[in-house]
Amino acid sequence: MADDCLTPRMAKEEQDAIRRVLAGDRDAYRVLMDRHLPVVLRVTTRITGNAVDAEEAAQEAFLRAYNKLPEFRRDAGFGTWVYRIAMNCALNLVERRKRDLEWNAASLDGEPGVAPVAVSHRPTPEAELLDREALSRRERAMQALTPMEKTAFVLRHMEDQPIAVIAEALGVPANAAKQAVFRAVAKLRRELAPLRSKGSVSGALTPVGESR
Repeated sequence: MADDCLTPRMAKEEQDAIRRVLAGDRDAYRVLMDRHLPVVLRVTTRITGNAVDAEEAAQEAFLRAYNKLPEFRRDAGFGTWVYRIAMNCALNLVERRKRDLEWNAASLDGEPGVAPVAVSHRPTPEAELLDREALSRRERAMQALTPMEKTAFVLRHMEDQPIAVIAEALGVPANAAKQAVFRAVAKLRRELAPLRSKGSVSGALTPVGESR
């Protein structure tokens, strides 16, 4: 997380910004947003799978953090705090979209967090065809996951979050969060199995986080 490596100077700047916001200086909140927006957008993009929803979830996360700033424990890291709020905002948005059958926001190429297939600088037409098929199959595989499975998988295998953090974000016991990760991995393995049989990509499952 961003605040894990904050220098003392950066940490002081954040604390100063928080004090100024609480004292009524709304503009000081920009310091916190500018510093942590890239990380927040990364996780919301990976969970939601498209830029429109990712930006909406990120904006909602920072708005919630602003409104709840008086409750923030200033001995903790603001970045970690808003990151967890963003996880919840993104998950809630995904669940709402699942209920809205008419929502057709286009997925980002290679998202959510699905690393593009490694290819040579001069791929053959056959290789390009297989790469496109691999990417399409990965996107379908991620879309087939439930919101809980998708979020659990993203947070565990792409954001490297511990099960305790995932459980908190999902609002479930740790064992349930762990089971959600396992189910997601199993579904992805089944969907991506044909790629291995075709030999289109070496280690086709590795980019989606199952190497660990």
